[in-house]
Amino acid sequence: MDHTNIIADSGSTKTDWMVVRGETVIRSVSTKGMNPYFQSYDEIRDEIERVLMPEIKDLPVDTVYFYGAGCVFGKAGTMWRALSSCMPFPEIHVYSDLLAAAHSTCGHKAGIACIIGTGSNSCFYDGHEIVKNIPPLGFILGDEGSGAMLGRMLVGDVLKGIISKPLQDAFFERFRMTQADILDQVYQKPFPNRFLASLSPFLHDHSDEPEIRRIIAGGFHSFLTRNVMQYDYEEYPVNFVGSIARHYEAILRETAAAIGLRTGEIAESPAKGLIGYYNNAR
Repeated sequence: MDHTNIIADSGSTKTDWMVVRGETVIRSVSTKGMNPYFQSYDEIRDEIERVLMPEIKDLPVDTVYFYGAGCVFGKAGTMWRALSSCMPFPEIHVYSDLLAAAHSTCGHKAGIACIIGTGSNSCFYDGHEIVKNIPPLGFILGDEGSGAMLGRMLVGDVLKGIISKPLQDAFFERFRMTQADILDQVYQKPFPNRFLASLSPFLHDHSDEPEIRRIIAGGFHSFLTRNVMQYDYEEYPVNFVGSIARHYEAILRETAAAIGLRTGEIAESPAKGLIGYYNNAR
């Protein structure tokens, strides 16, 4: 008889909870994102108890597998304690979002797994655990290829007048912001990485323009050369999860091929792959 498990995929803004029996999702619930780097134990616990538990308390859950941004080092313990305090289930496991990418795209085989969304990250996974991770360093020092970095490159080119006048005009018409507004969002307001990533749809809508394509391909080239090429990329394909990787898949694959990298799976979310991971023999 198939066990009933919960698989949760959490970012800083949203958590998707899937109640799974075998390969079938029998219930889905969304809550706010849960990142122990930015939220306290009490805030996380309150969201679980108030929003999630009323939706799943009637289900005979065996195991909870929680994958989340910020769930590394001691912060994973904070998340585990919050989950355990209000979930009456036999087993609860907490893993990083990077391990979600590895489990989802590599399964039980060795490979290179990457996240390219608002931020970016990468690792070499040996089929059991992450054995090498080039530090992502955030959108100021790293996060190459991410939505935040691509947005930063776009804004810089717009404000410096590097891209063509028609594209500059289209940018300001779409977002209705002045230079002062943009600088305030980046330097004065919280979460500038999210603001910069929110500009990505403009890049997507104009990706056929050579100067916009240059920004996107340049961001991916930087991500691949500064991160992925520090792993054994000649032996293993490179897999990706994340909205930016998926929405710009063609440019990502083209950029990787140009520098001799083999791309594997590219998925917007790790959800489907995680269900498969727990239904395939180790």
